[in-house]
This record gives sequence, structure tokens and C-alpha cells, in this order.
Amino acid sequence: MIVDCAIYEAGRRRPGELPVLHACEASREDDAFVWLGLYEPTEDEFEAVRREFDLHELAVEDAINAHQRPKLEVYGDSLFVVLKPARYLHDEGELEFGEILIFLGEGFIITVRHGEAPLHDIRVRTERRPDLLQCGPGAALYAIVDWIVDNYQPVIAELDREVEELERDVFSSTPTNTAERIYELKREVLELHAAIVPLAEPLDRLARGRHELIPESMRAYFRDVHDHLLRVIDRIESCRDLLTSVLAANMTQVTVRQNEDMRKISAWGAIILAPTLIAAVYGMNFKHMPELKWTFGYPLALGIILVVCFSLYGYFRRIGWL
Repeated sequence: MIVDCAIYEAGRRRPGELPVLHACEASREDDAFVWLGLYEPTEDEFEAVRREFDLHELAVEDAINAHQRPKLEVYGDSLFVVLKPARYLHDEGELEFGEILIFLGEGFIITVRHGEAPLHDIRVRTERRPDLLQCGPGAALYAIVDWIVDNYQPVIAELDREVEELERDVFSSTPTNTAERIYELKREVLELHAAIVPLAEPLDRLARGRHELIPESMRAYFRDVHDHLLRVIDRIESCRDLLTSVLAANMTQVTVRQNEDMRKISAWGAIILAPTLIAAVYGMNFKHMPELKWTFGYPLALGIILVVCFSLYGYFRRIGWL
């Protein structure tokens, strides 16, 4: 589905609607470029756009099917960029990833969105910067990449908060087995890592001016975004390492608690064994046991049981088993 199609001239949006069939012709005008936005297009819907702008069939296939890793590829005179925006769903307590695929050529930028991403808001915000849009379609690409990288920050902040909560649970006075949640959070961190890290190399290429479609005036902007991305990568790797440490600490805590339980079970077993052994001896009912005929034999046996039990209990308390 085509969401928006507009031509920008001298950094400002030209009024009126721009039909897709006239978009390529408009993109050849001096000091102008076309920004075409689509949302989860089908193959038939995208066919007219492919013919109009002569897009490479492999890039078109990726744009329709999505599920690509972040990357930058060169097809003839155009660039194909894949971006993975992310957001944290507070109600579900999990991450959600979208996908934005961008075709960048001389005089045009085509954005294909899969999932949730406020591309319309990005377009409106960028239109308030005619000085930036004068730089051509590379400015639109910068605006999208900048928004995506900036919005990785709150996602990582939420993950950091969850890791801190897990740390408190693991080391609390009443610890619980949080291994399942740790594994879930670690999986989310790895997914975010896979969405962020591959973007570093394409941004570095754009910042270094390895593509003529990115004007020299825009390279400083891409260098700034690249620097922000590197800081995000450092944070996500720190979060991943911290989760590994938390998981190891949790496993250690579980092992310690299991050992404590086994010591308690062994201690109570030893205490119970003493009266059981004494009672078993007297339960054999031998006729020639002199203490059976002694008046104080029964109280003495009970006394021995109590002394042994309390002695064992005191010993196990002293060594920390109870």
C-alpha cells in the first residue's frame, strides 16, 4: 500500500498529490527529489514502483518478503538499506521489531515499512528542516537512521532496568529461581544485538563517503549517528555480559540452596536415626535383657534418646547445618 508520495524541491515539499506514474519523471528535475513511502506492499502493488524506478529484482524481493538483517547493498546506481527499528512493549514486557527497507537513488528515496514505525512523523519532522532536505534524498535517509538509532536508547534503558530487578531478586534475602526470566531477557538482548550490530558497518561506509549518493555535507551527520550507534552497541554488550554474570550467580545461589537443603535433611536424618536405633534394639524383645527387668530401665532408655537427640541437634546447629 502506498502511504505517501511527494516531491521536494529546494528543500520544501511541493503542494499537491504526486502519482506514482509521474514520480520517476519528477525525480529527474533539477534540485528536486521524490520520497515515496509504502507499507507492507504485495508483489503486484510494488510492480509499478519497480518498473518506474528500475529497481533491482533481488532488492525488490527482499523488500516484499522482509525478514532481512540490517545491511547496505549497492545495486547499480542505487543503494538498498535494511534497518530494524525496535520498541519495548511495557504491557507485554517484551521487545517488538519492525523493518524498514530503503531504496536510495539519484533523485529518489523509497521506503518500505513492515511492522510499526512512525515514518510519517519522521517525514513531517524532516520537512521542518528545509536546509537539511536541500541535500537531497540522503537527508531523508539520515533522518530515518537517526530516529531508529535514537530510539534504541530507551529500549536498552528498559532492559537495564529489568537486569537490575533480576539482580535484586537473585541476591535478595528471600531469593527465588529466576532462571527462566533470565533466559527470556537474554534472548531479547541477543535479538536486539542482532538488530543493532550489523548496522555499524553500513553506517561507517555512509559516514566515510564511499557512495556518491551521500553528499559531502551529509557525511558529518552520518558520522554523528555512527558514533551514537557505537555507544548503543557498547551498552547492549555490557547488558549481555551482565546477564551472563547474573545467570551464573543465580545458578550458584540455587546450588548453594540445594546444598543447604541436603545438609538439613542429613542432619534431621541423623537425629531421627538415634532414637530409631535404640528403639529397634529394645523392640527385639530378648528375654535375657537385664535392663528390661530393671525399674529404671525404661526411663533410662528415654533419657539416653533425649540426650543423644539434643546433643546431635546442638552439634548440627553449631556447624551450621540447621
